[in-house]
Amino acid sequence: MQHRRLGDTGFDVSEIGLGTWNIGSDWGEVSEAEGREAIRTALDAGIDFIDTADVYGDGRSERLIREVLDERDAHDEVTVATKAGRRLDPHVAEDYDREHLEAFVDRSRENLGEDTLDLLQLHCPPTDAYYRAEPWDALAALADAEKIDSFGVSVERVEEALKAIEYPGVETVQIIFNPFRQRPAELFFREAKRRNVGVIVRVPLASGLLTGKLDRETEFPEDDHRNYNRDGDAFDVGETFAGVPYETGLDAAEELRPLVPEELTMAQFTLRWILDHEAVSTVIPGSTSPEHVRQNAAVSEAGSLSHATHGAVRDIYEASIHEHVHHRW
Repeated sequence: MQHRRLGDTGFDVSEIGLGTWNIGSDWGEVSEAEGREAIRTALDAGIDFIDTADVYGDGRSERLIREVLDERDAHDEVTVATKAGRRLDPHVAEDYDREHLEAFVDRSRENLGEDTLDLLQLHCPPTDAYYRAEPWDALAALADAEKIDSFGVSVERVEEALKAIEYPGVETVQIIFNPFRQRPAELFFREAKRRNVGVIVRVPLASGLLTGKLDRETEFPEDDHRNYNRDGDAFDVGETFAGVPYETGLDAAEELRPLVPEELTMAQFTLRWILDHEAVSTVIPGSTSPEHVRQNAAVSEAGSLSHATHGAVRDIYEASIHEHVHHRW
């Protein structure tokens, strides 16, 4: 497993991490035993960066991470990033203050069994919050109080990412980036690299579209966001299938298939494409399948894709996907 520096945090993290949204909620029924096993498999595969959030299963994801790290006495060997803020009204930027954020941080510290959180990220706050100093000052105060080591933000839009990194102390940005969401590779990646800001890539497989395993007959459980959030009824539609209309994404994935080398799955191809971008610090695919977790981790040792392949991916994006997502996020 190769490692990369996570911006200015001082952490060197596995370039393939583990996302744990599906261990907590919104991806159909997942047992606690399955969640623990996914985390164990990730650690065994050399993954030492885990991303979670206080709202994933109302703290369930955080608690399962703690249990596995406890059983292995591995708290000092793994960097855990969590998030806070989604419990607030998403339309009221004024609520992103020291009082609220400290309460969330204290709850996550208890869930994770940590005196100091490695990395605390604001969890997709409302756009107005990026234009107020109070949220960022609150995070700096929590760092001064040693309740968090480093802080950053998880964003929906490139413009939010660019605004966030204007604030001193913002050391990481988590953002959606994959062959169906290519805009971050333009101005934002250049600015993140220039400012030494860590980039954490989420939704790398476009909610499964970029695994090549979905089709028009695939059915999703009622409690799976790929069922109930296709039109953005529950939260930002960009979090589901990366904002790409489902059938459009299926067709574009088929266009990508001939580009996938024989030795890689489409999911591995996608993760390698992401890691070929130098500004990326780590990518956090989520899976409860031990086989898939191991396959994801193995991408770290795969060779980079050719310039011709990257160009072909860009051509497919421009022809089939760009109009649906590029100027929206």
